[in-house]
Amino acid sequence: MAVVQVKDGVHWVGAVDWNNRYFHGVTYSTHRGTTYNAYLVAGEKYRALVDTVYTPFSEVLVSHLTELVSMKDIDYVVVNHVEIDHSGALPRIMELCPQAKICCSRKALEPLRKHFGDQGWEMHPVKTGDVLDLGGKTIRFIEAPMLHWPDSMFSYIPEDKLLLPNDAFGQHLASSHRFDDQVDNAILMDEAAKYYANILLPFSALVERKLREIDELGIEIDTIAPSHGVIWRQDPGQIINAYQRWATGLETPGRVSPEIVVVFDTMWGSTEKMAEAIAEQLSAQGYRISLYNIGKSDYSDIIREILEAKAVIIGSSTINNGMLPSLSPLMEELVGLKPKGRIGAAFGSHGWRGGAVKQISTTLTDAGINLVGDGLAIQWVPDREDLEACRNLARKVGSVLASRAK
Repeated sequence: MAVVQVKDGVHWVGAVDWNNRYFHGVTYSTHRGTTYNAYLVAGEKYRALVDTVYTPFSEVLVSHLTELVSMKDIDYVVVNHVEIDHSGALPRIMELCPQAKICCSRKALEPLRKHFGDQGWEMHPVKTGDVLDLGGKTIRFIEAPMLHWPDSMFSYIPEDKLLLPNDAFGQHLASSHRFDDQVDNAILMDEAAKYYANILLPFSALVERKLREIDELGIEIDTIAPSHGVIWRQDPGQIINAYQRWATGLETPGRVSPEIVVVFDTMWGSTEKMAEAIAEQLSAQGYRISLYNIGKSDYSDIIREILEAKAVIIGSSTINNGMLPSLSPLMEELVGLKPKGRIGAAFGSHGWRGGAVKQISTTLTDAGINLVGDGLAIQWVPDREDLEACRNLARKVGSVLASRAK
């Protein structure tokens, strides 16, 4: 992809990764690839590179930079976040720009040295309120710890009302275009929601607080240029408002989100029959349902659905006194993400001995999900009475949701 002007004196110089399909190991599927965004900010006196790219794309970054400047003319490198998808090319950049000074948060100093060793780089820790004057253009730093690492920070260019927030407001979306008005908005917002659900959900209270802080600081935002995905120039308020909703557990207006997500795995079909009975009853009560067989589904897609759902119901057959292993990644993610304000329930069938329902119930509780009932466990194949018990469980979930809506 070619270098793209974001603002006068500000250019996108990053890389597009069309083939990326998983992020953070295999915990987050990226069906549409991703980008590693870096920005060259040129003032009248100095030039600053804000963030770099993932290591394998180092030469792409160098190529883009040399289209605009000589490497010896880069005076500063701003590291908004140490994670390797953003800092991986730093050694290569510093090899070509040994004169450059690194600006980062104080909490980034140690991990930078741990990642890259003591290279003798000149590193300057910055804090909220500190300003880097490039001559006619300034970069104002805003610490943003745990959005989503302790070292994270935002860079803001007041002359352009341009926010460079690194991982906040991003999406994993590869595109031949760089701006929000150039891509399908439904796809863009769906990827932004999946990104929030899988990365920022456990930090929702901090997101809400940071949005208030930005407002209190009087920061005007015309454009948001994150470090993944496309740049918000047409309507940055769209993603800001979405973050406010997601941080407080509200649905997206105009999107028909599932109100209840039912997830299961089954050994010989009995738990599947239970899942279908639960889903059919809830649907008959007028609720919007998403039903997933985890063995045939992507669990980071399921987490995206849970972001705007009101309830999550999970079922499994029993094996070795516990749930089927296929559910473990999803359950572990829920414990880590801790979606607030949801209710849940557990169900499943077993043969000689149970255990899955109890384990699921315990894990849902650990995830901060409020249980409806003690869970429903049936032995062998569900008969008519067992299926009616499934429908009764669905009625209980529906009743709790109805009482909450009043």
